[in-house]
Amino acid sequence: MFDHILVRYGEINTKGQNRSQLEQMLMRNVQQAVRHWDSIRVRRISNRILVKLNGAPVDAVLEALVKVFGISSLSPVMVAPLDVDAIVAVANQLLDRMAVAPRTFKVEVRRGNKRFPMDSPTLTRHVGAALLASHPSLTVDVHQPEATVQIDVRDEGAFLYAEKIPGAAGLPVGMSGRVCALLSGGIDSPVAVWKAMKRGLKVDLVHFHSFPFTSERAQRKVEELTSTLASWSTDLNLHLVSLTQTQAAIQKSCPEQLRTIILRRMMFRICEAMARTKGWLALVTGDSLGQVASQTLEGIFAVDSVTSLSVLRPVGMEDKQDIIDAARHIGTFETSIQPYDDCCSLFAPKRPKTHPSLAEVVRGEDKLDVEQLIETALQSVETKKVAARTESPMQLT
Repeated sequence: MFDHILVRYGEINTKGQNRSQLEQMLMRNVQQAVRHWDSIRVRRISNRILVKLNGAPVDAVLEALVKVFGISSLSPVMVAPLDVDAIVAVANQLLDRMAVAPRTFKVEVRRGNKRFPMDSPTLTRHVGAALLASHPSLTVDVHQPEATVQIDVRDEGAFLYAEKIPGAAGLPVGMSGRVCALLSGGIDSPVAVWKAMKRGLKVDLVHFHSFPFTSERAQRKVEELTSTLASWSTDLNLHLVSLTQTQAAIQKSCPEQLRTIILRRMMFRICEAMARTKGWLALVTGDSLGQVASQTLEGIFAVDSVTSLSVLRPVGMEDKQDIIDAARHIGTFETSIQPYDDCCSLFAPKRPKTHPSLAEVVRGEDKLDVEQLIETALQSVETKKVAARTESPMQLT
């Protein structure tokens, strides 16, 4: 029925001199999303992207495109030549092929091609009258119609559609730079990664583990979360870093009530060391202010003080229920609640200090050989490229 999909973008239209660059980036991301269908052709047409299906399944292609950040909405369209009779014929087909026959309708016309002989009101009336003549059971309702026949007249042809599907919105992934994100396996951090990607960030993931104290099932859980997130972007790099020796040293030499904060300080130090070769400009975490003992302002300040990287907290001000709702929307919730512990939860103190001073934390880690622990962790790094959905992680190092 539909041979094209019309892609619209919203926020990109508000940009100035770099708008063309953003449009090109969105084009590449759209092409990446539909790469599994060799027949598909993608091109830009006057503030839109047109996806020509050439026999590819429209529902499956739509499912892929609604996860492309930067797209505000999509419509499966039928294309008519720039001829009034041809537009009427396609409008009739559009009505006839609706899953549920409407009782009321209206016609809306946008005429981007000012050379087309009929202006928008005239073409609206002409097509509406023709549809009424062909469908005697229909009546016009301009306020609350059961069906709206949209006609977008452009230089390349007339695009007709009756459905407008919301897109992922945001900005094209890759436009805002490259960052690393701490992926714990819980509910919050995947949502934080998703929100970072929505603002155009290219995200590499870092997962800290304490094998053999954390299980292989916990690692598979993280890989599954990464795969789900990759369906909203492209293949993602997952860096697996061992903290077993670091945690043993903290448990031996540091005050119990400060263990979590000192551990997170070590995580940030390790990420900063990795950033020197990876090109990361910032750190993304799933911290939500006040949600756990280490996420008080004092705890956050003590952790951030060890790194020169910018620290981004996309869910920092959100209620837990809002984060859960977002996790359900992006498809990570059911995986996140699998009962496999991460390294933080396994070594969490019974009575953590909630409002430590920076000086107190610095004294608490005084006996650690910080540089040696960082070097040991860096030597443990294992990197996997994780693809979306069913494709298996590919070992890199």
